[in-house]
Amino acid sequence: MAIIASNFKTNHTRKSTASFINEVATFVEENNIDNEIFIFPPSTALDSFEISSNIKIGAQNAYATQKGSFTGEIGTSQLDEFGIKTILIGHSERRHVLNESQSEIAKKYSFYKELGYTIVYCIGEPLEVKQSGLEKTLEYIYEQFEGIDTNYENLILAYEPVWAIGTGVTATNDDIKNVHSAIKEKIDKPLLYGGSVKVNNVNEICSIEGVDGALIGTASWIADDFKQIIENTKDL
Repeated sequence: MAIIASNFKTNHTRKSTASFINEVATFVEENNIDNEIFIFPPSTALDSFEISSNIKIGAQNAYATQKGSFTGEIGTSQLDEFGIKTILIGHSERRHVLNESQSEIAKKYSFYKELGYTIVYCIGEPLEVKQSGLEKTLEYIYEQFEGIDTNYENLILAYEPVWAIGTGVTATNDDIKNVHSAIKEKIDKPLLYGGSVKVNNVNEICSIEGVDGALIGTASWIADDFKQIIENTKDL
């Protein structure tokens, strides 16, 4: 059974998110899909939705707090309103665009771990590291586990090479297999691949040894495409 996750990033509105989730939930129910499905809308679109138990709505980001004076952030009091217990932590855009440090990420991770959240924890290397070879790539990735309890029971990992996110460049099957198998040897947790996953390559990617599913950005933002992605992975 594959884990399929859609990260909306800064896309979709409250209205379009509700429509998207309703359409996907109906599709999943009518086709008896048992994939584990995660959808991460923008925080302004979080709500209570009519969904089956194998669909989880998550937060793309939140601060390590219940509430307080943290302008522009949300905390657990905002997530609790909608029963959200899933969060994305460590995404490369948080690391490289918004400059979240590993210590900040580890603090957030520990906070949400203590609350029992399902954490989808993202790791991945930029192009210059990838070009230095597999050994350097793994060295870089393992540094992203500093301060992270990898034995946490509700942990899902997502390997997203930074150079493949939104670029149209997908890692080769060998690239994916080499990194996934190395991580799997060290950490026995579900491990998703992310980085230019599309409708037409998701089955092949999710069939690679050590790949337990996909974390998808751009290709998952249209409901029909996301439904096709789910359809293409339902028998894995």
